[in-house]
Amino acid sequence: MDQNRPELYDSLGGTRRDGGAIPGLGEAAFSILSPAVSRLPVVIAAPHGGRRYPPELLARMRYPDVSALRLEDRLVDHLALAVARETGAALMLAHAPRAMLDLNRADDDVDWDMLGLAAPGPGPANGRARSGLGLVPRRLPGMGEIWRGRLSWAEVEARIEGIHRPYHTALANLVAQERERWGAVLLIDLHSMPPLPRIIGQEAASIVVGDRFGASCHGELVARTFSHFAGGGVLAAHNRPYAGGFALDHHAAPRRGVHAMQLEVDRAAYLDSQLVETGKGFGAMAALLSSLVLALGAQVAAMGGRRAGETWAEAAE
Repeated sequence: MDQNRPELYDSLGGTRRDGGAIPGLGEAAFSILSPAVSRLPVVIAAPHGGRRYPPELLARMRYPDVSALRLEDRLVDHLALAVARETGAALMLAHAPRAMLDLNRADDDVDWDMLGLAAPGPGPANGRARSGLGLVPRRLPGMGEIWRGRLSWAEVEARIEGIHRPYHTALANLVAQERERWGAVLLIDLHSMPPLPRIIGQEAASIVVGDRFGASCHGELVARTFSHFAGGGVLAAHNRPYAGGFALDHHAAPRRGVHAMQLEVDRAAYLDSQLVETGKGFGAMAALLSSLVLALGAQVAAMGGRRAGETWAEAAE
């Protein structure tokens, strides 16, 4: 089982802060990497790239090699790191795997039936939990149940306390720090997706831009994003089938200068033919996203009353 490699993150330079704890492993649940001097008001987060699997977790999965790989945004952390290295954006990378806990779900988005418990309050269960992809993923299309048996609430609570809450607290602080420095900030929640099905007579999109149907990000930033992808010859879709999840709902506040968008990148665009290792398209996709981040960073800086290229020390004066 491939694991996140810490030495890759250390190559970014600047500062690195680890946080949270993966139950059963005792290792950090995530890392924050930021340049010594803030170069642009963009934070990149990769919540589904974690590959630090406790042995006990793998032992309890019915088909660990297949289901873990399908749940991962495979090597999206490598893509995020390449973009951060090129642009100077602050970076937040999850190490805890999505199979253990989904950081893009609310901490109450629980499938209580998989715990053998009744829901603590009235009302219908969340749609994502019902579909099998709630806070703790339960099933995958074409595979059925992921786990050999039920989990306990104590296990889920330990994951919330060790992974979910510290991750989102740290991300909120990082976003607020950049917002304070620049007057405005953009959070890019970076994900990857299986290739979308082609429709007869229509090419499938390689990237999906999610902004919660206009609620999480200024329209000018979204328009600039689509213009950038079109200029690079890449077809992008808007909000369908991925409009964004908990990260955008929880962290975005456009009226206060905190903008957030989710980018879903086709795994075939940067991985090999087996969608396991980086492929020949990795460099081109990293370059496309890097140039986008630089363009959006300049636009967000202008929204906050700064000049593109100013460092934090200069901007504070």
